[in-house]
Formats: sequence, structure tokens, C-alpha cells
Amino acid sequence: MQSKIIVKPVCTRRDYITFVKFPFKLYRKNCLWVPPLIIDELNTLMPSRNPVYKNADAELFLAFQNNVLVGRIAIIINWLEVNKLKKRRARFGWYDVIDDISVSRVLFDQVEKFAHKHKAEIIEGPMGFSNFEKAGLLTYGYDKMPTMATLYNNQYYVNHLRELGFKESLKWVEYEIDYPDEEKRKVLKKFSDLIKKRYKLKIVKLRSSKEVIPYLYELFELIEASYKLLETYVPIEKSQIENYKNRFLKFISPEYIKLVINNDGKLVAFSVTIPSLEKALIKAKGKLYPLGIFYLTRALRKNNKAAFYLIGIHPLYLGKGIPSIIFDEMATVFSKNGIQTFETNPELETNIEVQQLWKRYEPRIHKKRATFSRVLSVK
Repeated sequence: MQSKIIVKPVCTRRDYITFVKFPFKLYRKNCLWVPPLIIDELNTLMPSRNPVYKNADAELFLAFQNNVLVGRIAIIINWLEVNKLKKRRARFGWYDVIDDISVSRVLFDQVEKFAHKHKAEIIEGPMGFSNFEKAGLLTYGYDKMPTMATLYNNQYYVNHLRELGFKESLKWVEYEIDYPDEEKRKVLKKFSDLIKKRYKLKIVKLRSSKEVIPYLYELFELIEASYKLLETYVPIEKSQIENYKNRFLKFISPEYIKLVINNDGKLVAFSVTIPSLEKALIKAKGKLYPLGIFYLTRALRKNNKAAFYLIGIHPLYLGKGIPSIIFDEMATVFSKNGIQTFETNPELETNIEVQQLWKRYEPRIHKKRATFSRVLSVK
């Protein structure tokens, strides 16, 4: 007879630490799982540390069997999504379990109670509070290491969700692309120079990450303009922008940030690329100290792979060849730093405009992921 599974809400600081550390144990023998930084996870999940809670409610749950931790989940209502976008969606995330459907079932019982309490109409995930947290279960590419911005999960997660009545909702693809050869580089350079001249555009030369700060709010306005029609979009408040700035800017080398401005000094496009930090994070084991900082810093300086983290183009400049400027600049950086391959972050299958950006460079789909949703019954 199977022992009873007990679900407890996360309340104390120790609970939060237990919640964050669970996948470290679950995936300890999996060489493809990339551990997050523990401090970063705590800064995201704890209400006292994340200003997103001004516009969101969330509960976190831990599942125990015979006093052994066997699962976790978070359930979120983003009120900006509900009130501004009129989507009564409850988001679940940070979903990790052993391969026992009973554990998933009791966790999702709690998710459903929370969703009903907040009058949600649909449960969907995995998602975070906004577009800047990891989203989408891996559905293809289980033999590939994720980027630091994406999830890795065991294949049975998908089986659990389907058995619980969830269906695939949003679908993403991820591409792997090789550094362009010399002939393609010449064509890219020629086209980039032509576009800059035609539309009177130039690249902002950044000497330090701090020089991004004057453009930060304009950059987030451009993110909103670029992504607001996507299904996953949620408005971002100024307090969140400050939070993201403090958390992430220190990890991005200025040469990997590209800002394109017009003749009036207005931002019309940007990209953020990060040398692959996955192997460094594995070595760091979730900690910045004593050696985590060293591993990450070394990976930022010496790497043969990078990830295209973000790219945005003002709607007025779509279809005008602006990506060629960004790619030309990045190709120069890649050549200088020995980057041979880069991969894209997840792109919605329906986001054809973004996928068209890569078509010249023989992209390979090497991972797929999806959110899973279930309509709530009326109570």
C-alpha cells in the first residue's frame, strides 16, 4: 500500500531554500540539467525580494512522502495579465517531481484550489511571473543541454500532465546556428552598411554595462512594442525593470549588447547575447562563492558558444533589413572571441517574423518545448 503524500505550503525562509534546492537532488545524476543560482531563485520567489508581488499573488507547495521531499510547484496569478489583458489565467511553474503520477496529482489539486479561489478560468504552465522567467516544458531534445534561460525536465513530466488532462498549448522551437563562413560575412557586411546608410542608423558603442542604463527604459519600451502581441506577453512595471537591471546587468558583457539608434538618437533595435554559461553553472553548483564567480567570469571571457537571449525591433522598422546590422556586429564579436556556434532562445512556432531572421544561416531545430493548459471546471 502506497504511503500518503503530504503537501505543505512554503512559508519560512527555510521552506524557500528547500523549494529551490529540490531539483539539485532530483537531477544530481543528470549531466544535462543546468542548476540555477540559488540566490537568483530566492530573489525571484520570495515576496520580500521581488517587486512583481505588487501585482501578483503566488503560492508555493512542497510534496512529501514518508518525510522525503518528492515534488514542488508554484502557482501564480499575475493581476496585470488578468486586469489589463483580460486573461483569467493561473500560471504554474517551478514544477518538479519524481516519476510518480500520484505526486503530480496532489500538487495539481492544490494548484486547482488556488486557481478557483482567484476565479481563474484556465491553468497553464510552466510559466513564471512574466516573460523574463523560464517557460515551456522540453518536449524534444532531451539529449541537449538547455541554455541558462530555459528549462530542462525529464520526459515523464509531459506524460504526467497529459494523464492529468492537460493539453499542449503554446509551442516553441529553438535553433542552433553555426558562425557564418567568410563569403556570408562579406554579404552580411555589405548589406548592413547599405541599411545603416539608407535609414541613417548607427550602433551605440558601449564600453561598460553601466552605459546601457540611460537606454534601459527605452529598451523595455521596445520590448513591449516587439512582444505585446505574443500570447505570453505580460506588461512590465518600472519596479520590475529596476529589479532586472540589478540582477542581470552585471552578468552581461557590453560587447554582447547591441543597440541600434536612428538619426534622432532613438532606439530602433537591440539584441542581448550571452556566452554560454551552462557548463560554468554546473561547476558552480548553484553558488556564486567561493568559486562560482570565477567559473562564470571565465566562461564570459573564453567560450566557443553563445545564446541569443533577446532581440527586439521597433514595429516601424520591421522588414527593413535591420537584423543584418545586429548580425554583422555580432559576427565581429563572435570572430574576435572564438564563438563558433550560437543558439536562439525559445521562439513561438507562430512567431514567423522572428524565425525569418535566421533563414540565411541554415538554422537547425534542436529543441522544442510547450506549455500545457487545462480549462477549469465551474464550481
